[in-house]
This record gives sequence, C-alpha cells and structure tokens, in this order.
Amino acid sequence: MNRLKEKYLKEVVPSLMEKHNYKTIMEVPKLEKIVINMGVGDATTNSKLLDAAVNDLTLISGQKPVITKAKKSIAGFKVREGQSIGCKVTLRGENMYNFMDKLVSIGLPRVRDFRGVSPRAFDGRGNYTLGIKEQLIFSEIEYDNVVKIRGMDIVFVTTAKSNEEAYDLLSGLGIPFRK
Repeated sequence: MNRLKEKYLKEVVPSLMEKHNYKTIMEVPKLEKIVINMGVGDATTNSKLLDAAVNDLTLISGQKPVITKAKKSIAGFKVREGQSIGCKVTLRGENMYNFMDKLVSIGLPRVRDFRGVSPRAFDGRGNYTLGIKEQLIFSEIEYDNVVKIRGMDIVFVTTAKSNEEAYDLLSGLGIPFRK
C-alpha cells in the first residue's frame, strides 16, 4: 500500500473527523483525482513541441496523456477549432497517490525560492489548483532532453464541500501551504 494512502487512513481521517465533527468515516473528504494539464500554445506553428510535451507528461505521471483540442477558433492566437493545443492526464487510485507523494517530497522542494504554495487557489467547492512554472522540478525529466521549458496546472479534485475542509485534507496529506 502506498505510504501517502496509509497516512491518509491512519492520520488524516481521524484528525478530520475530530476537527469537523463527522459522524461516519464516509463523510470525511478524500482526494478523488488529480488532473495535470499542459497547455502547448506554440503547437499551432510546430507540432513537434506537442510531442515533446506528451513525452514529458508521460514521464512525470506514468500514464499516457490525452491530447486536448481547441473548442473555438481564435484569430488573435492563430488557433483553429479542433487544432491540438495541449495535453492532460487524469490520475486516480494508486497512480494519484504515487504522483502526489512524488510532488510533495521531491518536486516542490526543488522549486527555486520555494516558501510554500498559495492557500488562495481553492475554487469554493473543495478543489485546489496549483500552477508550476517548469517541468524540470520532476526527477524523471532530464535537462538535456528538454525541448522547451514549460509549466503545467495540477488540479486536486476532492470530495470536500468547502475550502476549509479541502485545505485541512490537503495540508494533512503534506501539501506545504504558505503561512
């Protein structure tokens, strides 16, 4: 069993039940999925950049990403409807806990001048979005093989009903929030 899932079951669940006065274990919020999205706007001119992003995301997540297409044509960005402009991957279960463990223990500490992540990026429904400026913080990515440094959005989708519940859940799982 993954050590983060074990920590959730043995430490986080009891502390959340005590703090929020839940009557049953089923009420305790849990991490449902993690969605990692990488927008590749320059794929409109050079399709090789999209392939590089797909490879990077595959290495980071351990799962093959889905290529996302533009929903509308936007002349200002030279984007046509249906054009490939990014990739995303949805992690659930074991993969989700493995990725989160890797992010918290290896990825985030490697960010330059890191003082914690912003506690203001909750959406009001218990989901949290974290933006990362470069994919190099993950140990799977070799600097020499990087075509272009690009960032990604990581969305933590929880079953929490409020921002406070989600904050307690994610900080219990080890996300280092700024004080």
